[in-house]
Amino acid sequence: MNFSSPFSQKDLIPQEECLMVERPKSSLFIGVPKENFDIERRICITPEAVHTLTSYGHRILIEKGAGEAASYTDQEYSKAGAEITADIKKVFGCQIIIKVVPPTLEEIKLLAPYSVVWSTIQLKTLDNKYFNALSKKKISAIGIDFIQDKLGSFPSTSALSEIAGIASIHIASELMSTINDGKGLLFGNITGVFPTEVVILGAGIVAENAARTALNLGANVKVFDNSLQKLKRLQNNLPHRIATSTIQEKILLKALMRCDVAIGAIRGKTRAPIIVSETMVENMKKGAVIIDVAIDNGGCFETSELTTHEKPTIVKNGVIHYGVPNITSRYCRTASMALSNILTPLLLEFVENGDLEGTIHSDNTIRSGIYSYKGLVTNQSVANWFNLDFKDINLFTF
Repeated sequence: MNFSSPFSQKDLIPQEECLMVERPKSSLFIGVPKENFDIERRICITPEAVHTLTSYGHRILIEKGAGEAASYTDQEYSKAGAEITADIKKVFGCQIIIKVVPPTLEEIKLLAPYSVVWSTIQLKTLDNKYFNALSKKKISAIGIDFIQDKLGSFPSTSALSEIAGIASIHIASELMSTINDGKGLLFGNITGVFPTEVVILGAGIVAENAARTALNLGANVKVFDNSLQKLKRLQNNLPHRIATSTIQEKILLKALMRCDVAIGAIRGKTRAPIIVSETMVENMKKGAVIIDVAIDNGGCFETSELTTHEKPTIVKNGVIHYGVPNITSRYCRTASMALSNILTPLLLEFVENGDLEGTIHSDNTIRSGIYSYKGLVTNQSVANWFNLDFKDINLFTF
């Protein structure tokens, strides 16, 4: 019996299998511009990191004075192998730009088309104009604080969270002094005087370090989080047990009404959940202090607003609010070393993948931080926040 076949004899001959061709390793030309020291004093690359990267054959172009605020001199960078220039256009002309805060609209104008920007992403400081500017120049952007490792943690967030947790208590202590128009309370369990009451929202790294610091100063600490597993871990990591609770409105309100300091330390993958309403803030003590560490992700308190290091506080309903998004910038050298320790191996990993396309194709770690690919928004939460079109990065083919 004869059967007709839709295939020719040539079609039926076995063919060679097409395998993925490994992308060649690339060398990087990295530009490190100077931050606006009024709002940011950290730098992402230390001289030690420059030495490591240049030893692999990469070029680093650093704007003159970029490390001054973090107590790093141009001479230190030059000795480590970096090129120093006063020409900001040359720095932003590099194909890879590394900075702490997202580039401004004026800085985006200086970027070369199709370049890649590594920076933190502080959602409350951005607007749609920023993403339109990225789109026009086909800029790809990687949010350092969005990068998630294979264990599910956020490396840069974890490192900076340790600093932020400790710093939040020190800042609260300053704000409670009468010289800063506070209530004149001292952190510490002074004989015959009731200790300061601290409420912490969250049971992560920020909360743990804040709680430990507050306890070491003699304060009473209460921690609220909806994860019993996190609360148990926190209890086990602290020097002694403290009061903990899941987030229940009546219990939380009672604690807030009694506290002298409230720390917001809950964050989502992008937008922090609002835990404390304005009504709850209205019931807090006059002169109490709120430190919203999650302000760069939207904030845990409904009444929180962005503030700056120059004007760090606002008063609402008689409560002092501290809403500086880059809180670790107060301790810029420590924070710079932490950021540099995270970025350096990621940049070397980026090189191993060949280029951005290779990174998207083969690596989940860096890919998780990409929120703009050639001007297209590839992070669902960012797209939702700014009401922008979302493009799934997993559907791109190269």
